[in-house]
Order: sequence, then structure tokens, then C-alpha cells
Amino acid sequence: MAGSHPYFNLPDFTQPSPPSTPPNLPPSQRCRPSDATKGLLVALLGGGLPAGFVGPFSRMAYQASHLPSLELLICRCLFHLPIALLLKLRGDPLLGPSDVRGRACLHAILNVLSIGCAYSAVQVVPAGNAATVRKGSSTVCSALLALCLESQGLSGYDWCGLLGSTLGLIIIVGPGLGTLQEGTTGLYTAMGYVLAFLGGLALSLGLLVYRSLHFPSCLPTVAFLFGLVGLVGSVPGLFVLQTPVLPNDPLSWSCVGAVGILALVSFVCVSYAVTKAHPALVCAVLHSEVVVALMLQYYVLYETVAPSDIMGAGVVLGSIAIITAQNLSCEKEEKKEEE
Repeated sequence: MAGSHPYFNLPDFTQPSPPSTPPNLPPSQRCRPSDATKGLLVALLGGGLPAGFVGPFSRMAYQASHLPSLELLICRCLFHLPIALLLKLRGDPLLGPSDVRGRACLHAILNVLSIGCAYSAVQVVPAGNAATVRKGSSTVCSALLALCLESQGLSGYDWCGLLGSTLGLIIIVGPGLGTLQEGTTGLYTAMGYVLAFLGGLALSLGLLVYRSLHFPSCLPTVAFLFGLVGLVGSVPGLFVLQTPVLPNDPLSWSCVGAVGILALVSFVCVSYAVTKAHPALVCAVLHSEVVVALMLQYYVLYETVAPSDIMGAGVVLGSIAIITAQNLSCEKEEKKEEE
């Protein structure tokens, strides 16, 4: 009687039980992550975290060899040019279809302006504060632009997370704005914050333009155009506005290579995420860049991190958790039958 007890008719626990297999659910009841969930996760892991290293590495390159911001932008654009090989192999036009070529070029110009302003700001403002102002302005502008131009609203939880994230950024950067020094140093610092704000505004406009592009190979096309437009605009500006510098130490070259690779990964992930989720939510999740930049600012650059920075970073992380939890949902797979 190997399967039951002889008196109480109970199962014999000394015998191994067969593995339990969950019943196969019909296709209509299976769940998969929603588009918004996938977009926000890609923005968090592939966009915000790598971008958090870009600002501190840029500052390290400037401190090591006084590398100008436009030269750093040129080096970053060089990493985008090999994407032309992918477009050629696929037989796609390098500049995109003729009917959307103007908007694609506008997207590239806005992104170049945004990155140029960010690299200029990080040379006179702490990396964490520059990233804070840039991401905060991009989030607010994205929410307003999407609401006004696309009539795309947000839920109550999304607005709560969005406002909380913006509040965290104000906590981080507010004390620094209230203690600006007088004279040339204070003027340069104020200009750094203005450039960071303009960089965020250009970023939000670029994301909005990208959402209007719908054609095959859209992502590699705009990535290549960013590199091309950046080179065309930065090379003349470098010789007119700044003085080229040839780094001669391994640290500067390592920082330049890391900036190029991480920035390319972040660019691709953010461009993908903004097609899946609301641009304001994507920008809010990208505030994780600020937390990473503050950590590197303290542990790597040995720059002071005030208690308000830590408090603001906590508020930002809590707001990101609210936004992510609100949008973590699954959609039932429904098998569409062709009629």
C-alpha cells in the first residue's frame, strides 16, 4: 500500500511527490508587461543609471586636462557615426525619409544643444547640481508640452510622483542658488545653472519631436544624425569659441571613452522609452541620474554633498518608486483572430 496509510487513508509522505506543474493558462489570461512598464524600466536601468556617470566623468576630464566642453561633445559624437554602417547594411537612407528629414534634423539639433549646455554647465557647477537642474527643467517642460500640444494627461499618482520628484530637485539645488557669491565667480555659477536649465528645455523639446517620428529605422537614424549634426556644429565652434586641447594622460582618455559609450547607451534607451511611456514620466524616472551623480560627486570627486542633497535624493527616489509602482502593470495577451 505504497501511496496511503493503512488505517487513516492518509498519503504516505515518505514517498517523493510528483512535481506540481501549474496548469497551462489560456492565452487570454496570460500577462505580459505593459508598454509603459517596459519604457520606464528601460529609462531607469538603461537611461538614468548610465547617464549619472557622464557628468562626473566629464568633470574629471576637465579637471585633469582642461578639456573644453565642445571637444568633449565632438568625442561623444564620434561614437554615433559608426551607426551609419548599420543603416547602410539595412539599405536605409542615412538622413531618414525625405518627408520627415526636417524633423529628424531638428531633433538632432535640439539634442546637441541640450548636451552642449550640459557639458558647459558641469564645468562651473557641481555635477550633481547641474544634472538636477537639467532633469528638473526637462521634466516640468515635458509635462507642460505634452499636456498642451498632445493633450496627453497624467493620472493622480503620476502627478504626485512628478511633483514629488520636482520637489526633491528643488531641495537639492535650492540652498546652492541662495548662496551665490558676488562677482565673477557668482556670475559664472549663475550662468552654469542657466545653461543647465536651457539644456533641460532643449531635451524636452527633442523628446517631443522624436515622438512624432514614425518610420522604420527611426532610432538608428536619429542616433546617427545626432553625431553628424554635433560634429558639423561643434568643430567650427571649438576653434572659434574655445581652445582645442590634446589630452596626454590616460585618465582623460579613459573618461572621454566612458562618456562616449555610456552616453550612447543612455541616448538609445531614452529614445526607446519615450515611445512607450509619457515623456514627463520618462524624464522623472531619469532623475535617478541625479542620485548617481551625487554619489560619484562625493565618493569619486571628493566634493561636498550637503544634507539637503541627501534629503532631496531620498525624495527623488521615493517619487520614482511611486511612478514606477503606479505604472507596473500587466496586459492580458489576447489572441486576435483575423476575420
